[in-house]
Amino acid sequence: MSKSPKITGKSLLVGLIGWPVEHSLSPAMHNAAFADLGLDWAYVPLPVGHDNVQDALKGLAALNFVGVNVTVPHKQAVIRYLDELSDAARTTGAVNTIHIKDGKFFGYNTDAIGFLNSLLEADCDPKGCRVAVLGAGGAARAVVFALARAEAASVTVLNRTTERAAFLVDDLADTFPDSQLDFSPLTNDSLATLNDDIDLVINTTSVGMWPDTEHTPWPDEVPIPKQATFCDLVYNPLETMFLTRARAAGVRTVDGLGMLIHQGAYAFEMWTGQQPPIEVMRQACLSGLVHDPAASD
Repeated sequence: MSKSPKITGKSLLVGLIGWPVEHSLSPAMHNAAFADLGLDWAYVPLPVGHDNVQDALKGLAALNFVGVNVTVPHKQAVIRYLDELSDAARTTGAVNTIHIKDGKFFGYNTDAIGFLNSLLEADCDPKGCRVAVLGAGGAARAVVFALARAEAASVTVLNRTTERAAFLVDDLADTFPDSQLDFSPLTNDSLATLNDDIDLVINTTSVGMWPDTEHTPWPDEVPIPKQATFCDLVYNPLETMFLTRARAAGVRTVDGLGMLIHQGAYAFEMWTGQQPPIEVMRQACLSGLVHDPAASD
């Protein structure tokens, strides 16, 4: 059972900026980890509107924050105000973690490594796999980056707006010239043609997330490839309709909670220099999901 942090005048502060943030599981996850290790740290949600990103970052420095996580819709907007970017942040064009050191802002993308570790934790190594990625947003960029770095055999990005998928592939192609990256429209026909030529299908869209849990990006009329693993980045609910249909078809599934935990674990270690208590963080997230059906990233 997680403890509430005791915030003192000496507490080191981190948090989450985005809009909205009130249902995020990240505060419970990080504060449980701080309490478990006996650290005088506190993680606070910080709602920041579209027009206040620069002012919010200036305020963080003034208030001696160590860093923040960044969620939608600010993962790209923060970049112009940062001093340095990691390779993953620069290549994906998205920042989800900021570390403030000596008055400078360092931007990272821990979504990519968090996603990869969630797959490996589920005994799903993408090396040599033929992968279909549904969606072409910021999460998809981190996923494709991770897959290319992990030496997936091929990655096809499918998106309803084909141009956006094309831009994603084009942006990453120079970084991974030896990777087979492609794009396609997200239609029933394109999904059906995957058939037996795919090993891993990843939903990076928000389709199926609470409260619209009856929807799935994989239509009922399209057969599910029997040899594929289905992974959903959505974790609320833990088993989305996308995963329910896949499980009913007899294929292996991976939910989105692992990515949330592992991307948070990398941020935790970056900020504190301590090894994160992964299982404590996982239990805090599970408790949050049980008690708050509206919980989200």
